[in-house]
Amino acid sequence: MYFAIIGQDVAESLPLRLSVRPAHLQRLEQLKAEGRLLLAGPFPEMQDGELSTGFSGSLIVADFPSWEACQTWANADPYVAAGVYAGVTIKPFKLVLP
Repeated sequence: MYFAIIGQDVAESLPLRLSVRPAHLQRLEQLKAEGRLLLAGPFPEMQDGELSTGFSGSLIVADFPSWEACQTWANADPYVAAGVYAGVTIKPFKLVLP
């Protein structure tokens, strides 16, 4: 079943993000190699209607056997350990389109 993992960044998270980004991406590449990753990416911040250099969070949609398995995976994310995320929400996701 697909689950959406929504990470909400702490304020001024960019330096923390950059410090652990390679490890974060490595885990996503593993999901991709296993055929379980549907999509992943950050939410860019906007200032005065323009994109800034910072981010407000991330979205990962991937296949996990259970909510508990997804929670375990999400809790082990380098962004969690480094304090990039203020919180993480997990929701079941139903792919309709495309």
